[in-house]
Amino acid sequence: MTTFTISPYLPSRRATLAEGQPISELMSRALDNPGLISLAAGFVDGQSLPVDIVREVMADLLGDHAEARAMLQYGATPGLPALRREILNQCTPMDSRQETLDRVVITAGSNQLLHLVAESLLDPGDIVLCAAPTYLVFLGTLANLGAKSWSVQTDDGGMIPEALEETLAQLADAGELAKVKAIYLVPYFDNPSGITMPAERVQRIVAIAKQWSHRTRIHVIADEAYRELRYKGEDVPSVIEFDDDGETVIVAGTFSKSFSPGVRIGWGILPEHLVGPVCAQKGNIDFGSPNLNQHLMAEVLRRGLFSAHVETLRSSYSKKLDVMLNAADEYLSPLAGVKWLRPNGGLYVWATLPPQVDTGPAGELFDRSVAEGMLYVPGQYCYPSEGQPVAKNCMRLSFGVQSCEKIREGIAALARAITAAY
Repeated sequence: MTTFTISPYLPSRRATLAEGQPISELMSRALDNPGLISLAAGFVDGQSLPVDIVREVMADLLGDHAEARAMLQYGATPGLPALRREILNQCTPMDSRQETLDRVVITAGSNQLLHLVAESLLDPGDIVLCAAPTYLVFLGTLANLGAKSWSVQTDDGGMIPEALEETLAQLADAGELAKVKAIYLVPYFDNPSGITMPAERVQRIVAIAKQWSHRTRIHVIADEAYRELRYKGEDVPSVIEFDDDGETVIVAGTFSKSFSPGVRIGWGILPEHLVGPVCAQKGNIDFGSPNLNQHLMAEVLRRGLFSAHVETLRSSYSKKLDVMLNAADEYLSPLAGVKWLRPNGGLYVWATLPPQVDTGPAGELFDRSVAEGMLYVPGQYCYPSEGQPVAKNCMRLSFGVQSCEKIREGIAALARAITAAY
């Protein structure tokens, strides 16, 4: 009898590039320690999820058997026209620019939209310019595609236009400008920093993208996942307002933070030249986003239930943000060199410690914090792989999922950990 050896599994290049999301490791720590107060997860408040709204609307939708069967079938790849219309009517009314229905694509959450856009724009080795810090999940998406995330300096107003121009000039001098395909922004209540970018700065960044597109078109990706979660101040125009010809800016939106992550419905407003490629990529993956959930969200919007729910969320999250900031004032302000930003919305507070303090998973503070009963996201996870050095003395704190009492306890535990470690 002939014997033979079966070769071991060899992962594909794409699988090798997919390092996994570091946030998953943090979630595992939380699950392994049920008593931990996690200020790490960017989850929404479970008590705020719209169970009654969904139950009522879904019962009405499924009341007619013929219509229910249609909703339980596949839908069109670009998405349900009724939902796309409601998004234009209700989710972008604060903007003066009127977009057309054919530029709106429905996706299974905004992360899928970001992934599809990245697949449609990028080849391995291409570059996306990102704020330092920025959304860590998108950094993982870029790495998985073999693209490079390149950091651009920020301040309390987000990405600095002068630093963006300087970075582009440096890449041009290095012969790399043709590889720059996009600038990625989280303009409203940034994840992780909580910053909202001033309109004047956003306008300059769009203009810079156009000016530097003489070799290859540089798109601006505006991840507007948190726009509805404003608790103070006036709204600012969408990035797309400053794209006069509609050829540069890509907007990503979602109902995950403002309604429910479980419905998995997001959307994109795309330049016309990207609609075809993005829909082709999506068609190869899933034929279209969940059809029943699209009908649900279209009806929720049509009945005015979405805006009412958002008002409830704003009231709840505003209180939680105040509790976190007040607790920081009480427990963290006595500690030398500890600073934090004070956002007007979103779900996150960004804190910076003295330069010698390592907040990463290999640092003493992380283990001390777990021992004290709390968990945070190390800031180093939020920095692009190229460009500026990674800052290892910062952290993201989330107030979305915990109660006011637990938020206060978590900040007190963090203060004890900092005191013990340093």
